[in-house]
Amino acid sequence: MELIDAIKARHSVRKYSEQPIETAKVDILKDAVGRINAQAGLNIQLVLDEPKAFSTGMWKYGQFSGVRNYFVMAAPKDRETEEKIGYFGEELVLLAQTLGLNSCWVGLTYKKIPGTFTLREGDVVHCVIALGYGATPGTQHPQKAAENFYECEGIPPQWFKDGLDAALLAPTAVNQQKFKFILHPGNVVEARTSFSMAGYVNIDLGIVKYHFEIGAGKEHFSWK
Repeated sequence: MELIDAIKARHSVRKYSEQPIETAKVDILKDAVGRINAQAGLNIQLVLDEPKAFSTGMWKYGQFSGVRNYFVMAAPKDRETEEKIGYFGEELVLLAQTLGLNSCWVGLTYKKIPGTFTLREGDVVHCVIALGYGATPGTQHPQKAAENFYECEGIPPQWFKDGLDAALLAPTAVNQQKFKFILHPGNVVEARTSFSMAGYVNIDLGIVKYHFEIGAGKEHFSWK
């Protein structure tokens, strides 16, 4: 499965079956986590066969069930790092999708279980990503018109439209989609966020930028 196909196939899944993730797939995911942590200075950890994080309290609000595997998205707390959490976390989400796994970004409706992960000095847990074989593949949220999410002079080129289409399929906190892409002269693209009471806009920005790159092709533009 190509990444653009994974973008189209991926939906947030909250209910999971008991089927364990095969060792070969776990190894692929762990290798990706190690590479990303070394590259980006993050402290992402893959927790396996741990049912307690989604078994009490706030998990009921999110309607989660059967979650036993998840990525812990840990790193220092600053705007740039939050964007990295989104960008590289979505890389893991789409990798998982290519492996036939389902996932869901989770900001609040989980419990931190002591002993399941370790933090470096200065780290915080920004969120987690539920992972496994979904009881269903999930469904696509209704999409807003693309015109609400970009600015450019004249008609945007096809690569920009393709990038925007991919970005509109990206998961964002409570489906808030508080982002906009601006095309500047010289094929320079600026990605902006706007205020949200729900928060998580910097993580969302990293997610949508990763989608935009896949849809547009990184060879066609540079980021401002």
